[in-house]
Amino acid sequence: MLLVAAATHASPPNPDAARTLVLPNDAAPLAYAADIAAAARVELHFPAFTDGRAYRQAWLVRRRLGFRGDLRATGEVLVRQLQHMERVGFSSAVLAEGIDIEARRQLERFASFYQGDAVR
Repeated sequence: MLLVAAATHASPPNPDAARTLVLPNDAAPLAYAADIAAAARVELHFPAFTDGRAYRQAWLVRRRLGFRGDLRATGEVLVRQLQHMERVGFSSAVLAEGIDIEARRQLERFASFYQGDAVR
């Protein structure tokens, strides 16, 4: 999983910005199927770390819609959420302001799982 610092994410957009789809937290991804298929990146927002709707959105985008591009978590993203985010299909995350980018070490804590995930 690619981890992005909040300051880097807020910088001027990259050339693929036109192909980035930002879905509202309460949106039904299946209603945006055509837009998602045309996107290079889909951003799903966590307004609070206690709001888990983006997890379900990520799973639907990966499993039901077969999206293969960058699925990015934005908003209040905490270190303890990273492993679960990766398992439901997120490929990158913008860490909340003040979170150490070295948090990527948390993704290496467990070598394997009993259950499958959205990607593998």
